[in-house]
Amino acid sequence: MQIGVNDVRQHFINELESEAFTIDKTGQKTIEMLGASFVANESSIFGTPNQEYIDREIDWYLSGSTNINDIYDDDRDPPAAWQYSANRHGEINSNYGHLIFDYKYYNQYDSVLDELTFNKDSRRASMIYQRPSIWSEYRENDKNDFICTNAVTYYIRNDTLHSVVQMRSNDVVYGYKNDYAWQTYVLAQLSKDLKVPVGDIVWQVQNLHVYERHFDLVK
Repeated sequence: MQIGVNDVRQHFINELESEAFTIDKTGQKTIEMLGASFVANESSIFGTPNQEYIDREIDWYLSGSTNINDIYDDDRDPPAAWQYSANRHGEINSNYGHLIFDYKYYNQYDSVLDELTFNKDSRRASMIYQRPSIWSEYRENDKNDFICTNAVTYYIRNDTLHSVVQMRSNDVVYGYKNDYAWQTYVLAQLSKDLKVPVGDIVWQVQNLHVYERHFDLVK
């Protein structure tokens, strides 16, 4: 039986109570779940989604810009996490809209749409976010952006569209909420284009984690 968000939430509560910590490269304590797999049936595991930021990030993804300074334009500075990932010019690798819509990455959204239009039982309707060249690209020009999402595969089963999101790494507090918002957006758009209802999102993460600075939210 597939677990849900509340089961994941309880795992982290238990890990914190047990002080089952790992230490990351900065010396910060984390609690984590390896090989997590659950139905993403809530928009947040801990904390409250910031809808204003989510809307900005989705618009930025859809623009295809790979510069974090375009998230808010001149209104304010980009979020600290994006500043940490970007090079000195603000360039990153992880504009997810760029990765699935742009011709540079083979128009993956359109390929998935075509695949499921002509073969609704397909098991190859995948949008691949990661790439082997990331091993050199993640640190070029002082970037620190090793793409977190590996791939997302879409399935039509019982005339309903489901997705399986596969991630390399996912921060529970900020990462999950914003990534969930993006994946629900893409799933809804694909559902509309295919004219089938939206089903489940299965969330699979190699390393799902909470940083020490957010331990106070684990409750």
